[in-house]
Amino acid sequence: MSPHIEFWFDLSSNYSHLSAQRIDAEAARRGVRVSWLPFLLGPLFAAQGWNTSPFVLQQAKGAYVWRDMERRAARHGLAFRRPSEFPRPATLPMRVAAAHLDAPWMPSFCRALMLENFVHDRGVDGPEPSQAVLRALGIDPAPVLAHAESPDGRAVLRRLTGEAQARGVFGAPSFFVGTEMYWGDDRLDDALDDAARPAAAT
Repeated sequence: MSPHIEFWFDLSSNYSHLSAQRIDAEAARRGVRVSWLPFLLGPLFAAQGWNTSPFVLQQAKGAYVWRDMERRAARHGLAFRRPSEFPRPATLPMRVAAAHLDAPWMPSFCRALMLENFVHDRGVDGPEPSQAVLRALGIDPAPVLAHAESPDGRAVLRRLTGEAQARGVFGAPSFFVGTEMYWGDDRLDDALDDAARPAAAT
C-alpha cells in the first residue's frame, strides 16, 4: 500500500489555511498520497460548551495566534492577512467539499476559498464565492451546488464531522497516519515524515 495521510480541515480554520496551501507539494515530495477530509469544528466546540473558537474566547491565546500566523506564513512563504471576521461561516463550501471528496478539483477549490478568507478578507459562505471559484476552475457550479445542498450531499459533511469526533479530533488541521493522530499545522511535517516511512506504507 502506498504511503498515505488523512488531512482533516475546516475552511474556517486559520491554521488549516497554512496546511492546505502546502500539504500537496510536501506530500508529493515524499511520495505520500493525501486524502482531504472536511469536517465542522463548530459541533466539536459545542461539545466542550464553547459557542465559538477558543481563539476568540481566550483573549491572550487569540493575540498569540495571530502573531504566530504571521510568523508561520512568512516562514513558508505563504500569503496571510488577519480576517476582519473570525471565524467566518463556511457551511456551503464545506458541503461542496464533502459531497465531492473524490473530485480532482476539490483541493484546489478549498485552497482558493481559504485564500479568499485568509488573504483577501472576503466572506466564503453562500453560493456566490463557491460559484466564482468553480467557474475559475472550469467547473459548472450548478450541478455541484445542487448535489452539495441535497439531503445526500449534506449527510456527507455530517458523517465526516461525526467520524472526526469519534476518532478524537478536537481541532484543525488534524492529520492521521494510520491510527496515529497529529494536530496542528506545526505537526504537518512530522505527520508526513511518519507517513513516508516504509513501515507506515505496509
